[in-house]
Amino acid sequence: MRDALDATPYDALLLLSFGGPEGPDEVVPFLENVTRGRGIPKERLKEVGQHYFLFGGVSPINDQNRALLDALRKDFAEHGLDLPVYWGNRNWGPYLTDTLREMTADGRRRVLVLATSAYASYSGCRQYREDLAGALATLEGEGLRPPRIDKLRHYFNHPGFVEPMTEGVLKSLAELPEDVRASAHIAFTTHSIPTSAADTSGPVEGHGDGGAYVRQHLDVARLVADAVRERTGTEHPWRLVYQSRSGAPHIPWLEPDICDHLEELHTAGVPAVVMAPIGFVSDHMEVLYDLDTEATAKAAELGLPVRRSATVGADPRFTAAIRDLVVERAATENGRDVSPCALGALGPSHDLCPAGCCPARAPKPAAAGADSPYV
Repeated sequence: MRDALDATPYDALLLLSFGGPEGPDEVVPFLENVTRGRGIPKERLKEVGQHYFLFGGVSPINDQNRALLDALRKDFAEHGLDLPVYWGNRNWGPYLTDTLREMTADGRRRVLVLATSAYASYSGCRQYREDLAGALATLEGEGLRPPRIDKLRHYFNHPGFVEPMTEGVLKSLAELPEDVRASAHIAFTTHSIPTSAADTSGPVEGHGDGGAYVRQHLDVARLVADAVRERTGTEHPWRLVYQSRSGAPHIPWLEPDICDHLEELHTAGVPAVVMAPIGFVSDHMEVLYDLDTEATAKAAELGLPVRRSATVGADPRFTAAIRDLVVERAATENGRDVSPCALGALGPSHDLCPAGCCPARAPKPAAAGADSPYV
């Protein structure tokens, strides 16, 4: 990590996440926020909300963000990085607009944003930027002068993101019965998205055949699989698979689904599987339900030994990586030469999302990009 712990010209970091309900009465209102404008009836939302009701109506994501927030503040303080850290959500309290209003009142003029999504896609990047632009417009409409917003680059291939996931896979392999461990398959999982959204993810010149979304995940999967081989001396077969599909059946989404993949592996005689959720920053509802509940039940039905490795959460290596990214971006803004930390074949991502990157179905203003009205 870098020695120069100077965040200038930035005066705050904003942790920006998805949000989630924290009680049964909040589930449907939360889902109404998530699906606003799609005309989904309340009765259907109650059906969708069953995943949350199984866990008492509480999503773990807010507590996990609180843990990350505390870890970031502690890490920054211990390493002499004088940068306050705020937290706002897109779909539930603390709401993004309220947090930006607080930051404006505190006199924050230049803000870096850390999104809890590591990869390029519309839902994982552009939509966050659109919500930032909407919040900034709201504050301007109130007569306030909101801060300038920059977004940290995608961190999927930063060592502080890759190494905890590698360790999680190694731990899960060690937990498998010894007689099946060496032949275990690794299923790297991430959120399925429409193939049309995947194909247009990332900068325009990289669109097509899964775009940046698939390429970035494949790069991380290779990094983890190679590291596992180097540390164990065993070559484990692996594949990138998908989970958490939520769209209409007639719209093509990325496949195969993790449960279908487990059935295929069982039919092929694979003796054990490690599910590695490389597409997720923390163990939130989609990990707890789609992997720990649904996919694990499918594996039990098949008689297939399965383990699920951990996400990075508030791992100290991840918080150190965020500190590194903050200092890197500040140095770049100050015109200093820096060597970005990035593993794999793709190299460091862009600092500024270019025009046409991860386009929306209906174009909306977005902050922190080359085509942003807020610069």
